[in-house]
Amino acid sequence: MPENNPFPLFEIFNEIGIIEQLSRARLEARLPDGMIAPHFSVLNHLIRVGDGPTPIKLARAFQVPKTSMTHTLKMLEKRGMVETRSNPDDGRSKQVWLTPKGRETRDQTIAALAQDFSELAQGIDMEALIEIQPALTALRKHLDASRDKS
Repeated sequence: MPENNPFPLFEIFNEIGIIEQLSRARLEARLPDGMIAPHFSVLNHLIRVGDGPTPIKLARAFQVPKTSMTHTLKMLEKRGMVETRSNPDDGRSKQVWLTPKGRETRDQTIAALAQDFSELAQGIDMEALIEIQPALTALRKHLDASRDKS
């Protein structure tokens, strides 16, 4: 692909964006009342990367203002899905920990999506989809690394 032609990459990102919108709508239809996709995303992120990040680190990971992440964390804490603890290395900051209820909510939501996924698998070439997963993971890792440099 010529370096001066942004259209192929734009089309790929455009498709990813549309897929994200459509999948978010399905996800939010399966979430408990009052929860939205960003709440679920924090739960899922904590399972993927582990407990203990600071709210500012989460805000950077999600590329949102710290105030937005603080609001999301307060909603999750109010629901008993995360807890914040004092950071033993820096008494001025907090760390975020997933609770058993948060883990259970994440797992139940994924289970609730099983029917959607089953129907999706009937209408798509799953082998082709599975083949592109490593490329998507590499793209995510590259974007993560680029974000962390800025």
